[in-house]
Amino acid sequence: MSTFRHPGTVLTDHVIEVPLDHDDPGGETITLFAREVAATDGAERPWLLFLQGGPGSASPRPIGRDSWLDRALRDYRVLLLDQRGTGRSTRVGRNSVLRRGGPQEQARYLSHFRADSIVRDAELLRRRLLGGAPWSVLGQSFGGFCAVTYLSTAPAGLREVLITGGLPGLTATAEDVYRAAYPRVAAKNAAHFARYPDDAAAVRAIATYLLEHDVRLPDGAPLSAAWFQTLGLALGSSTGSHELHYLVEDAFDAPGALSDVFLDRVRQRLSLLATPLYALLHEAIYAQGEGPTAWAAHRVRAEHPQFDATADAPVLFTGEMIYPWQFAADPGLTPMREAAELLAARADWPALYDPASLAANEVPVVAAVYYDDMYVDRDHSLRTASAIRGARAWVTNEHEHDGLRVSSGAVLDRLIAMARGNA
Repeated sequence: MSTFRHPGTVLTDHVIEVPLDHDDPGGETITLFAREVAATDGAERPWLLFLQGGPGSASPRPIGRDSWLDRALRDYRVLLLDQRGTGRSTRVGRNSVLRRGGPQEQARYLSHFRADSIVRDAELLRRRLLGGAPWSVLGQSFGGFCAVTYLSTAPAGLREVLITGGLPGLTATAEDVYRAAYPRVAAKNAAHFARYPDDAAAVRAIATYLLEHDVRLPDGAPLSAAWFQTLGLALGSSTGSHELHYLVEDAFDAPGALSDVFLDRVRQRLSLLATPLYALLHEAIYAQGEGPTAWAAHRVRAEHPQFDATADAPVLFTGEMIYPWQFAADPGLTPMREAAELLAARADWPALYDPASLAANEVPVVAAVYYDDMYVDRDHSLRTASAIRGARAWVTNEHEHDGLRVSSGAVLDRLIAMARGNA
């Protein structure tokens, strides 16, 4: 355990060993890392566990009291957990996965990195740090999914739950998720092209060039029109439309010549070398034993021909979808292609949520539901809010999915007030 200081904060690092498979507590272990952030006044405050979005993203690396932390530290001692497979917890990457053996062994290993395992990790960490006392949880996006799993399986460990953009559909399959998502993504495209009308011609020119030429990114990966379309992932964030505009306006050095600046920026945005779990488990986070996900985003896309870049129509960006061909295109994913196919074919994923337990919930639960959220379906979220006894939802179009991060503490302040009965 090490401690250091930033302006206005004291940070303490915690490391424990946890079972890879919680159903085999005497078996292989992995490392779990979490960083405690406390105010410098030395006052005792209750603990707040932060569960990051993803899957596959490490917790924030704060500098002082930046972003929502400033508001949180007025009321809490914050614990930033690197969920298993990310950051300084035992990290999942192409080399570590390949060391597991063949594709079957790799897929078996990767199956232990969903929300159910993350919650059981958190419970071991809570008992280590707090003994028997419960703590509060703040879940952002996928972190909110984990928080609902926590409410389903270990509510005794929870003092209160705050969720932003992360109420999952309790029974929604991966197909349900993407069938609801494509129209939302199309709407985000329409808003983007209304804001930047010249981008429609620019995007068409880029896509046409990619359809007609063999274009390679600086790392040698082949850039297809379909892969270019996945840059639409950015459209769900508060600044993503503007960032996408600035990206496409610099695409060509001259007619018929894509610029190196453009290609390198595209590589940085598309590569999942640093976050492979995002691709490997993206559909598995919705799987609950009702058949395989079987590349649901890819299959459902066929129902939405407006996303076909070869059609004689405006080229639309896609959103938060993972497609099987990305495991052939992205050098960071290619070595795990066979394992990804096995994960997509798995039909017996354990349940992540317990509707009966949630219906009997006694833990205070408040959630920000972003009305125009591109990533998490509003209707799925509101049905879940009504299924969790006592849960309160704040529905707003003031913020996008990243409202927690960009609102200077306003979103968290509203949730804390709701949890205290003051809003």
